[in-house]
Amino acid sequence: MTALTLTILYTLFVWWFSTGAILWLDGLPRRTYRTSLGAASVVALAALYALDASADDTSARGAVIGFTASLMIWGWLEMSFLMGFITGPRRTPCPLGASGWKRARYALEAVLHHELALLAGGVIVTVLSADAANQTGLWTYMILWALRTSAKLNVFLGVRNLSEAFLPDHLRYLQSYFTRRPMNLLFPFTVIASTTVATLLWRLAVIAPEGSFEAVSLGFLATLLSLAVLEHWFLVLPIPADVLWKWGMGSRQKAAASA
Repeated sequence: MTALTLTILYTLFVWWFSTGAILWLDGLPRRTYRTSLGAASVVALAALYALDASADDTSARGAVIGFTASLMIWGWLEMSFLMGFITGPRRTPCPLGASGWKRARYALEAVLHHELALLAGGVIVTVLSADAANQTGLWTYMILWALRTSAKLNVFLGVRNLSEAFLPDHLRYLQSYFTRRPMNLLFPFTVIASTTVATLLWRLAVIAPEGSFEAVSLGFLATLLSLAVLEHWFLVLPIPADVLWKWGMGSRQKAAASA
């Protein structure tokens, strides 16, 4: 089995498992949130240290560490949002009749603190990776940030599947800022641009020397970006994305049954 194949499999597993694990923890009773986020905070701090320590490691191992560390940092940010710790100053449904720029302003207020946290995370990762030989962690974060922003914009502008099943009860008000329609004008541009970049990354990963830092790093980025494109397609195809993480959603069913 080639290093590139292992890289693809590792990315697929971490993407699938980490998403499910966050959904599982988010579905537990709210009294467990502080403990869960506290443990995740320790992991995130360790990830920041690992990202800094691997900044000049241009081996395949360095690429793995940079990629994994960046995902752990991103996971903390996702948990802090889904558990309601870092969301926005507006924690109520969109006012009836709001439209246009006013609705956009309300939607931004609903997630403003989270967006600022993502910005802060990006600044920290950039500083730790500044002038470093190993940029895997930085580009991992940037791909996650760019495509998550795109997904939010597409959900706001209108798509078929709003993925509202992923929202916990305490964030259900966010649904009022979503729009359900077959597609919006931003979607094709996002998918075409992302697919083009992913194709280029795949080409570079394939022609890089087997097992090299370049092959592994590019393999991580190409796979991650391809998965992000897949998640975008889930927004418009008649296929519910939550089917991939039914096991992660199981904690919500148990919590509801015991309530």
